[in-house]
Amino acid sequence: MAKIDVPMPQMGESIAEGTLSKWLKKVGDPVKRDEPIFEISTDKVDAEIPAPAAGVLAEILVQEGQTVAVQTIVARLETDAAVGAASPQPSASPPSPAVSPSPAPAAVTKPAPAPPAVQPSRRPAAPPSAPGIQSPGSSTLEERLRTKSSPLVRKIAAEHNLDISGISGSGLAGRVTKNDVLSFLETGQPTPVSRPQARGPQQPASSSQQPDAIRVIPGPIVEPWAGDRVEPWSRIRKLTADHMIMSRRVSAHVHSLIEIDYTRIAGLRGRHKAAYSERGVNLTYLAFIASAIARNLRNHPVLNACVMGESTVYRRDVNLGIAVALDWGLIVPVIRHADELNLLGTARAINDLGERARTKKLSPDEVQKGTFTITNPGVFGTFVGLPILNQPQSAILAVGAIGKRPAVVQAPDGSDTIGIRTTGMLGMSFDHRIVDGADADRFLADVRKALEEFPEDAV
Repeated sequence: MAKIDVPMPQMGESIAEGTLSKWLKKVGDPVKRDEPIFEISTDKVDAEIPAPAAGVLAEILVQEGQTVAVQTIVARLETDAAVGAASPQPSASPPSPAVSPSPAPAAVTKPAPAPPAVQPSRRPAAPPSAPGIQSPGSSTLEERLRTKSSPLVRKIAAEHNLDISGISGSGLAGRVTKNDVLSFLETGQPTPVSRPQARGPQQPASSSQQPDAIRVIPGPIVEPWAGDRVEPWSRIRKLTADHMIMSRRVSAHVHSLIEIDYTRIAGLRGRHKAAYSERGVNLTYLAFIASAIARNLRNHPVLNACVMGESTVYRRDVNLGIAVALDWGLIVPVIRHADELNLLGTARAINDLGERARTKKLSPDEVQKGTFTITNPGVFGTFVGLPILNQPQSAILAVGAIGKRPAVVQAPDGSDTIGIRTTGMLGMSFDHRIVDGADADRFLADVRKALEEFPEDAV
């Protein structure tokens, strides 16, 4: 019998740690190769992790709820394949030298002098061994920040003109996490980026201020009453809460609403739904709306933009985020280059991403780089929604419930009458720092025109 290590995988280039949220197998359970054995949560996505080989789950080394660095051994499998003890490990995570120090000394002999040097370059767990050496001129400020924080943290810091080196990190190996930056911002005492780099090494001076600088402002004190059920937040719920609070604080939220007559879309959908179904695609109203939005974002670039300091970044790509409500929280998978897809491609992408979000099959790349977000509260019957911006995007659109309602209809002779129309509301929130009301309203008017005049040959 041979044992195979199962490491915490690196679910994305900027991911340095993960939380083991749930074990799907127990010690002693047989597992097949590529069968999911545990679930993890990162700051990007929740995912199921498959077994690197067939065997029996012999040991569980990391318990549910623990957060550990990538490449940390979380479990061991017993397998009959004695030769396969070393080879399956790379399939679990590409960089194998740090994963198999003991079971495969032969694999390490190739880079014989490397073991001490491999760890610092690959995972952020190394910096604590030399905290005083990390800041001097041996490395640039950019290199130090990259080892102490993720791209998301650096983006938030740049938006608020913060120097991350002045904030103590609560993450693994002193990494500055998003919560650290948000807590620092709550104090109203940001450290300017223009502060001389020479002060970076003076950690004793800054550490004396850190307990006050990152103090979290508490909310109201709540005590559970008899019979209440207390359920701790999941990681995705915590991240969503932090992101929403930060978004409200950062952007000047303004909202615009517009009513859409979907009667033509309803007719097109009724005529083509069966043909789409034969291709395995569900033709929804959301597909028409997403297609119209993607095409019009190209003509209204400020709605496909974001704020960078005191500048506006106009995104070249149109990447639509589609919010998916899950039992354990909210996730926003992204349709890349949505403006280049026809209606069939858009509908297929929405179906695919939604299904894989619900089954935890998304990769970290599929929830990043969105430029505009659509959320669909109308599927639950909500008349209209006024969502919070998905930072750093400049706009987010909520689709209200679509149904038959009485409306004023103009007859061919010009007279007015009451008729039954299929209508619904679109509610858009936008960042008034860069999007003026006229810009938002012109965009919504064009989206309405595109929907109410949707061409038959585009279906």
